[in-house]
Amino acid sequence: MATAPGRLNPYKLGVELYRNVEERWNKGQFGKDWDECDNMETKRNWDLRTGLGRQKIFEVRRLYNDITFLDEFFTLEFCIEQKFYTFGFQERTGNWEIMSREFKKVKDQLLKMLTNRGQPVIVVEDGNFENRSELLLRHVHEGTDLDGSQARDTLRNVAKLWTRPVSLLTKVDNKGKILRCEDGNISERSAEYA
Repeated sequence: MATAPGRLNPYKLGVELYRNVEERWNKGQFGKDWDECDNMETKRNWDLRTGLGRQKIFEVRRLYNDITFLDEFFTLEFCIEQKFYTFGFQERTGNWEIMSREFKKVKDQLLKMLTNRGQPVIVVEDGNFENRSELLLRHVHEGTDLDGSQARDTLRNVAKLWTRPVSLLTKVDNKGKILRCEDGNISERSAEYA
């Protein structure tokens, strides 16, 4: 359950989120009245002593998977209480820095990490690319560039399986690019990424 600074321990996140759900349902911090209350002092002292927490966490465990659990119960209050933020590498300073504390960005980043286990989504765009029986793959770019060396290694392996040249359409530094593997050699060229 230990968490190093700047790192996310998903097990710790899950336990803290379950504890939060249990506490909220024990205090009645859910439903229409709770959602419509905009007085932070009232919300801070809200305790209807409903005692439904244990029942709720067993219901959550039965009905939700990791992604739906996070999507449903990761709230603004929880985000602030747990001091969540997004971070990224800043080229100009050469350091990892906090990028945002905005709730929506934090939640979206967490959901992306869980979707497809953080792996990039690659789809088949065309099985007869440029009418030459070549394969064109497309990286579904969601704000994160591919790791260049892994992309090249993967492209070489796919080309061995396809037995013809394979291309990958992606974005690098916000610019469209096609990586192409032919006979184990990788070439790059600019491309339109819509």
